[in-house]
Amino acid sequence: MSIRIKCVIIAVLILGLLKILGLIKKNKLELKYALSWLFLELGILIITLIPNLLNVISKVLGIYNEINMLFFLGFVFIILVIFSLTMSLSRNSIIRKMVQTWINV
Repeated sequence: MSIRIKCVIIAVLILGLLKILGLIKKNKLELKYALSWLFLELGILIITLIPNLLNVISKVLGIYNEINMLFFLGFVFIILVIFSLTMSLSRNSIIRKMVQTWINV
């Protein structure tokens, strides 16, 4: 990966970080939801700065290609986000009240 691409990726990550922190500061995004995006940015930064790391991890896990490893990591991230949102929704008392009133009708 060339230095130019690394600089662009780092600049985009910094802009994303500033956006996330701005949304947290304005109380439009809770910290518990922002943590997954912050960890994602940290992971992308580490992969950008240490390019052979992805190759080593894919070989350790027995994945043939680095691109397949990226797709796998993206799939795992999406599953984790969906799971955390599902847990959040299940704790939401408004939905429980709506379901309980619907059942009692």
